[in-house]
Formats: sequence, structure tokens, C-alpha cells
Amino acid sequence: MGTKRDILYARETDLSVAEFRQVLAESGLGAIRPVDEDRLGRMLAGANMVVTARRDAPGKPLVGVARCVTDFSWCAYVPELAVSRSAQGLGIGQGLLAEARRLLGPEVALVLVSVPEAVGFYERAGMERIAASFMFRRER
Repeated sequence: MGTKRDILYARETDLSVAEFRQVLAESGLGAIRPVDEDRLGRMLAGANMVVTARRDAPGKPLVGVARCVTDFSWCAYVPELAVSRSAQGLGIGQGLLAEARRLLGPEVALVLVSVPEAVGFYERAGMERIAASFMFRRER
């Protein structure tokens, strides 16, 4: 199972689509995210910061990912924060957020849109709710 100390956090520039897809599927986000290789590849290519959590074990299996789009100056948007179900409850989601904040520095705000089931997690992580946010929904 592992512990918090068994997790390595890092910024990765070459995360594979297969590993990304696997964590999305194992986290449950695969049910509400596209899982075809082409679109996932474009999603990874469009991110300019990907923070990963890997077990400190042979093969360094991926157990969590925070995909970010940022200007490294004002704000960073986190479209995915995913942790494999087998690793949930170890603080990995909070660890990914902390590592992203550390990499971005104190001048950069971290923003995300939560699925309803995860609102409590983000509140416990210390994130502030923002009431006045807006979006155009994707058409497909």
C-alpha cells in the first residue's frame, strides 16, 4: 500500500499518454474525461506544467498527476488532479497541490473547477471557493 514517505513528487515534461490515461482511469476521472490517445496527447501537450506523484518502488509507478496550464506569473489552472484509488487517503492530492504551489511560487494563484464529489477535499486542502466564476460549456 505505501505511506506518504514512499511518494516522490516531481515536475515531468515527458509523461506518457498511457500513464496519464491509467491514472485517470484508476482515479475515477476517466469516466468524465476523454480517454482516446489523440485527445489525451493533445491535453498533455497543451499543459506547460505536469506534476506527478510516483511510488518510491521498483519501476516508480505513477499514482497521481496534476496537469496545469500557467503563465508562471499570475495564475495556474489545474484541469486535472487525479490520484489512483489504491493511493487515495495518503495525502497525495494535497502533496500534488503543494508541489505545484512550490514550483509556481507565491505570486501565482492556483485555480481549478471541482467535480461536486471532490468539493470537500478542496475545502479541507485549504482552497477558497470562488462564487463568481463562469464558463462556456464545450459542445462535444
